[in-house]
Amino acid sequence: MADTEAPKKKREMLTSFSIILILLAIVAVITILLNGATYSINGEEGAVVAAKLSDFLMSPVRGFADAIDVCLFVMVLGGFLGIVNKTNAIADGIAVLVKKMGGNELKLIPILMALFALGGTTYGMCEETVGFYALLSATMMAAGFDSLTGAMIVLLGAGVGCLGSTVNPFAVGAASAALDGVGIKGNQTIFIGLGLVLLAVSYIVAVWFVLQYAKTVKADPSRTLMSATETENAKAAYGAAAEAGDVELTGKQKGVLVLFALAFIIMIVSFIPWEDLGVNIFVGWSDFLTGVPLGQWYFQEATTWFLLLGIIIGIVGGMSEHEIVDEFMAGAGDMMSVVMVIALARGVSVLMAATGLDMYVLSAASSALAGTSGIVFSIGSYLLYFLLSFLIPSTSGMAGVSMPIMGPLAQQLGFNPSVMVMTFCAASGVVNLITPTSGAIMGGLALSRIEYSTWVKFCTKIIVVLSVVCMIVLTIAFMVL
Repeated sequence: MADTEAPKKKREMLTSFSIILILLAIVAVITILLNGATYSINGEEGAVVAAKLSDFLMSPVRGFADAIDVCLFVMVLGGFLGIVNKTNAIADGIAVLVKKMGGNELKLIPILMALFALGGTTYGMCEETVGFYALLSATMMAAGFDSLTGAMIVLLGAGVGCLGSTVNPFAVGAASAALDGVGIKGNQTIFIGLGLVLLAVSYIVAVWFVLQYAKTVKADPSRTLMSATETENAKAAYGAAAEAGDVELTGKQKGVLVLFALAFIIMIVSFIPWEDLGVNIFVGWSDFLTGVPLGQWYFQEATTWFLLLGIIIGIVGGMSEHEIVDEFMAGAGDMMSVVMVIALARGVSVLMAATGLDMYVLSAASSALAGTSGIVFSIGSYLLYFLLSFLIPSTSGMAGVSMPIMGPLAQQLGFNPSVMVMTFCAASGVVNLITPTSGAIMGGLALSRIEYSTWVKFCTKIIVVLSVVCMIVLTIAFMVL
């Protein structure tokens, strides 16, 4: 008799939502196990409070409230992209670009990653990258790569920039200010010099990994790390650019592309803290649109900007009022899964802060590092920040609570507190390439139609290599500076 055994069902990977919910549950259980455990932060005593069922259930909603600015920005960005996509300007523009590249698309990768790294090291480009995932995914697919390649360019490019922060106000700036608060003056020369060293070595590592993967996929598409489902979803979302063929841009489409580029250029310019860098050219005249001058914008102002540009692009593209509204609403609706991932991820840090678990971990680890040798202290400090960055994804928040402890500890042991600032930047920068508590990562991967487990499969080796390189550089710095 013939074997009629049914074929085995292919095992599906967990979605980003499930992964974050599991992490949220683990955090809640840990708080229960550590209930009542005390800690001391800068002379102030505290204790871990066990998370109640209501705390666990409410944390995603509270995370949504805490991340409302970025969530609204992503929704409006989706509406903006919906209007732009209706004109076919992006798909046709990418097809024209790829044709002009003439098979030299690999050269785009290090250039684009350098631009994102520049944004990361100067102003901490992170959540602002969300809008680029769709564009780069479509571009890379049209060039014969896959959607994952596009996500790599954005995430690793901006990520290594943040890792090697030089004047990033949300990392170096916040940490330096926290040191000032406890009477320790940071050394700007060390910040910039050591930041550039970390940036250079991490950029080289990241570009090498991306180029190797891109070459492999280009030569044999079956070697992609993306599952069949992910590939189908990416093709459904961005395949139009790859299938556009031999096209010519119309005058309206050229106008749309100019406005599209202007939208992101102004956003980038507006987020750079020019006054902190001694540049005052935008003060006094550039606040007419949002009431806030360029260089001081954040998500509310950027949301207003993209809403306005979306309407203008719709008019330039020849769309009717009904078409503009319908496409905007459809595009915003497409972003709802991304918004929910961001809110859920933020819920983890909200629960950590509410129960005091983040402070307990910091207090216990800093006590363990006291009195250790230079090598042990350097590696231990890096690993501490590596762990804490999973729990507290906000770099400025991390700097505020940790640097008043770790800076004086370094000084007491005879090490340079400014190097501790760069240890914090490097460790949090590496973790922010992979942590599921980062709304930017989870939202960006969702836009590229990449499951978190697929990203981990690719990124694990890079995380290990970058961590080893950073620890070597920082250990030398602790011993020499």
